[in-house]
Amino acid sequence: MNGLLALSRGIDAVNEKVGRIADWCVLLACLISAGNACFRYLFSLSSNSLLEIQWYLFGVTVLLGASYTLKMNEHVRVDLVYGSLSDRGRLWVDTLGLIIFLLPTTIFLTYLSWPFFLISYRQHEWSQNAGGLLVWPIKFVLPLGFFLLTVQGLSELIKRIAALTGALAIDTKYEKPLQ
Repeated sequence: MNGLLALSRGIDAVNEKVGRIADWCVLLACLISAGNACFRYLFSLSSNSLLEIQWYLFGVTVLLGASYTLKMNEHVRVDLVYGSLSDRGRLWVDTLGLIIFLLPTTIFLTYLSWPFFLISYRQHEWSQNAGGLLVWPIKFVLPLGFFLLTVQGLSELIKRIAALTGALAIDTKYEKPLQ
């Protein structure tokens, strides 16, 4: 179990760094959006590439931020029952959810998105908009994001199993969103 927990810590460290990249992409997208709006309204200048880079940065934020969100236990839950369960019950729900839903889905989406990226890369695909950007780099973010989410799911599974066997203590507390 110690070897698996060491692997889990390594995966967590990688996704921590990737999460920081996603954080900076939010700020960068906001700055580009504000700058583009200012140039458009003040100088009647606009650029398709600036619009597209905003979309790309949003995609990077979502796809690379998903694994970090899972690591931080901040993902969306159906909390109708989850909040009323014991710690051990929450561990079992998390474990089964990872095995039955998350991992098969992310593995499948990684598998499906890889050829989508490869075709774009081999064709050196560009946006069809005038002044647009290369498309394959953002298409690469799809399999990368799903792969990172898959390995973070494995990390979370390792931690849940370790907690169920008593080898690790993890916090299973969950606060319902204030909506």
